[in-house]
Amino acid sequence: MPGGARGEAAVKGSEGRRHGGLARAWDELRGRSARRVIGLVQAQIAVARTGAALALGAAVGETDRSVARARMAEVEHEGDAARADLVGALRRVLVTPIDREDLFRLSRSVDDVLDQLRDYEREADLFGPDDLTFAAEPLRALVEGLDELERAVQNMIDDPGSVTAAVLATRKARTRMGQLRQSSLSELFAGPLEMDTLRRRELLSRLDAVGQRLGEAADTLADAMLKRSH
Repeated sequence: MPGGARGEAAVKGSEGRRHGGLARAWDELRGRSARRVIGLVQAQIAVARTGAALALGAAVGETDRSVARARMAEVEHEGDAARADLVGALRRVLVTPIDREDLFRLSRSVDDVLDQLRDYEREADLFGPDDLTFAAEPLRALVEGLDELERAVQNMIDDPGSVTAAVLATRKARTRMGQLRQSSLSELFAGPLEMDTLRRRELLSRLDAVGQRLGEAADTLADAMLKRSH
C-alpha cells in the first residue's frame, strides 16, 4: 500500500476510534443521567410510602395520633426536600428516562399524595372519631399502590414492558380505595346520623383525595411510557 494510502487509512482508523469512544461515553452519560433521575423519583415515592405506613399505624392503634401527626409533618418536609432534589436534577441532566414535563407531573402528584396524607393525619388528630380502624384498609391499599408505583419507576429502563403491569396494579389500588370509601359511606348512612358519622365522612373524603392523587401519578407514568414507545 502506498504511503499516502496508509496514512489516510490510519487517519480514518483514528477518527473511527475517536467517534466510537465518544459514542460510548455519550451512551454511558445518558445511562447515568437517566438512572440518577429514576433514583430520585423512587426516593420521593419512598417518602410518600413512609407517610402512608405512618397513617396506617395510627389507624390500627400502633401509633398515638398526636405522635403520628407530628411525625407526618416531618415526613412531609422530607418529601418536599426529595421533590426539590429531583427538580434541581432535572435542570442539570442532559437526558431523562421520560419526558421532563411528565416527570414534573409525576413528582407533583406524588407530592400531592403526601400533602393530602398530612391533612388527613392532622384532621384525624383534631376531630377524628375514637375508632379509626375504618381507615386501615384504604391506607393498606395506598401502601400497596405506592409500592407498585415505585416498582414501575424502577423498571423504566431495564424492563419497560413490566411498567404497564405495575401501573395497572397502582390504578387497581386507587380503585380499591374508592370502593372502600363507598362501602364505608353506605354503612355510615345506614345508621343514625351522629357527630362521628360526619367525622368519618370527612376523613373518608380526605382519603379519597389521596387516592385520586395516586391515580394521577399512575396515569402520568402510563402516558409518559406510551409517548416514549412512539
